[in-house]
Amino acid sequence: MLNDRLAEFEPTGFTIDSRAVKPGELFIALPGERVDGHTFVQQVFEKGEKGACAALVVHQRLPFASELGEFADKLLFVENTACAMQQLAARVLAKWHRPVIGVTGSAGKTTIKDLTAHVMGAAGSVLKSLGNLNTSYGLPLTVSRMITAGAKPANFDFAVLEMGMSSFGEIARLTDIAPPTVGIVGNVGVAHIEFFGSQDRIARAKAELVEGIKPGGTAVLNADDPRVMAMQRLRDDVAVVSFGIDAPADVMASDIVSADDLTATRFVLKTPDGEAEVALPLIGRHNVLNALAAAAAAHSFGLSAQKIAEQLSTSKPSNMRGEVIRFPNGVTVIDDSYNSNPKALIEAVRAMAEAKGFQRRVVVAGEMLELGEQGAELHRQCGREIAAMNVDELIGVRGLAKEMVAAAKSIAKFCESPEEAAEHLIATTHPGDLVLVKGSRGVRTEKVIERLRAEFGSQCQ
Repeated sequence: MLNDRLAEFEPTGFTIDSRAVKPGELFIALPGERVDGHTFVQQVFEKGEKGACAALVVHQRLPFASELGEFADKLLFVENTACAMQQLAARVLAKWHRPVIGVTGSAGKTTIKDLTAHVMGAAGSVLKSLGNLNTSYGLPLTVSRMITAGAKPANFDFAVLEMGMSSFGEIARLTDIAPPTVGIVGNVGVAHIEFFGSQDRIARAKAELVEGIKPGGTAVLNADDPRVMAMQRLRDDVAVVSFGIDAPADVMASDIVSADDLTATRFVLKTPDGEAEVALPLIGRHNVLNALAAAAAAHSFGLSAQKIAEQLSTSKPSNMRGEVIRFPNGVTVIDDSYNSNPKALIEAVRAMAEAKGFQRRVVVAGEMLELGEQGAELHRQCGREIAAMNVDELIGVRGLAKEMVAAAKSIAKFCESPEEAAEHLIATTHPGDLVLVKGSRGVRTEKVIERLRAEFGSQCQ
């Protein structure tokens, strides 16, 4: 129960990381498999004015409660902290009564989310998931921004929320918290196949988003992915808007041309309401497909093809997801280091292989995780495909990337760590080279980018 003094405070934000707590935030103590957030409650208060204003806790998890005596008026007791934050988010959204756009997919869902939020900005104020806050913890943290730091739910007209999963039921739980008015399913790949065993099972888990759409809502589905389009049969009480490049769809792209200098991918956007030219500031055919997903969602809310095209043309790459860095020494790097899976890797390599005006093309590909028993073969398959493209060198980083290197044969080199890969690049790259850096989150291939920035200079062109 809140006491009178605490009731006077409005948190500046919610956080579940004691190390990153900011002044005035509400700290939520979550029990983890290895670390229990309750262990750090005293720590977040001892920061004084720079620490948390309160902490959400479970009494039974505070065996050291006597040490918290001076902070007793800052403790908010609940039966389950995770459920409490989820219930709070659900209640905020239930009273808000405005559209939620849910986004999922095996590859590119963060880019789809960011593009969708940017396009919908033409229709109103948008709350969107930051980074990849797409879990049962991350989604409530996003929603908490509606009620902290002076914000009110009425300040927002739309919410674009990324919904991720690594097991059955996760997306269903997220749609319980935030029932979508529009649900976007980008694709079904092999990411997380270690936990599911097959793409068909992954598709079943992704389909929970379609099942969670509000009656009368809209499913936005990728016509180029048969497993995604099959989801239209799950509901007869929602509309379907399809998007695609190869298969016939409601929203399509034609005349796709990549700029030689990697500044944009141009295409003609076609919707049931008309056509418009787009200069998308992202590279690659896969990002055109991501843009079409955003366009299809916007079309379902009545935005014209021209307005959608204008918004897409002013978008920006998401952090570490296709950012182009032009170093003063003439080396160009595509920073796609945030995450990786086989489909995403090949699409990124294809985009850089088609770029014109470069002396050499070098791919730094980190090990791809969570692929289970198929991992070794999937890495070998990627190695063979990359070797068949217009690529001069493949640098595999860590673990199963050794299988990729073996399959690519003469053009490939294996490095045990991103640090080793960075030193190899520093020693071998020349002006006019184009480098793609991509790898699973756990491999930390962003360290390659950090090292190149330190060596080549932070002032990029």
